[in-house]
Amino acid sequence: MAGLMARASEITQAKVSKLLDRAENPEETLDYSYEQQLVQLQNVKRGIADVTTAKKRLELEDASLQQQLAKLDGQAKQALQANREDLAREALTRKATLQQQVASLQQQEQQLADQEQKLIAGEQALSAKVEAFRSQKEVIKAQYSAAEAQVKVGEAATGIGEHMQDVGLAIQRAQDKTEEMQARAGAIDELTSSGALEDFTSQGDDLDRQLAQVSAGSQVDDELAQMKKELGQGGAQ
Repeated sequence: MAGLMARASEITQAKVSKLLDRAENPEETLDYSYEQQLVQLQNVKRGIADVTTAKKRLELEDASLQQQLAKLDGQAKQALQANREDLAREALTRKATLQQQVASLQQQEQQLADQEQKLIAGEQALSAKVEAFRSQKEVIKAQYSAAEAQVKVGEAATGIGEHMQDVGLAIQRAQDKTEEMQARAGAIDELTSSGALEDFTSQGDDLDRQLAQVSAGSQVDDELAQMKKELGQGGAQ
């Protein structure tokens, strides 16, 4: 049972694939693939912008911490000049804490910078591939259009196209009906001439027709006798 179901599934998939292949338009498929690649390229560019924005924020924060370090350093010197070693120590302690923050911040900046460079390189490579695909798809579309036009012309010229097949069948049916009608008309004429069919459109009844035939036969005999007489006279002369 399982094997039968698997076989039925394979047949169904094959039929669906065949239907999809018939319905698929290569030009539409290529354009859709190109649009999807543009979407991916746009996402990469958006990622680069996000990383660059984050790096800029860290740079601004780093600059602010550097200003605070310079300020604490100046305060420590000022405290020593005032013989306030305790204040100088406090300022230098804060400075040491800020320096740790600055070091961590700079490390994050470097990581973002590396990530930014990787994304830029990836964006450039992807952009080149997208452009190459765009050129290739236009060539393929042109080739497909030319081949499609050639097929249509060939089908029209040879009559193998669906429309031309319909036209050919219509002509054949018309010829068959015409021949059938001609044969029917000939059969009716033959039956009418032989008397098997009565022609109701002619005037007179059967007696009239027989008398007309006798009269026509007498006229033929008279004309024949006249021709013999003329030929006999001519021979004598």
